[in-house]
Amino acid sequence: MADKSLDARNLNCPLPILKAKKALSEVAPGGTLEVFATDPGSVADFESFCEAAGHTLLEKHTGAGGVFRFLIRRAA
Repeated sequence: MADKSLDARNLNCPLPILKAKKALSEVAPGGTLEVFATDPGSVADFESFCEAAGHTLLEKHTGAGGVFRFLIRRAA
């Protein structure tokens, strides 16, 4: 279970990343954020964002209806 969840469905780039960045600031270091998005570009965007910011992308899945699920661990 994630510490916080963010619904970024039906938002286009760069909004899912911007909202995730804000949500991560509300998560304790080492905590997790679960993000749901529908933008196909979000897969590459979240990979790049996590790498650049030092966060860990623990999981990425494509679910029913083209909904992507990401689980991010905030950097310490």
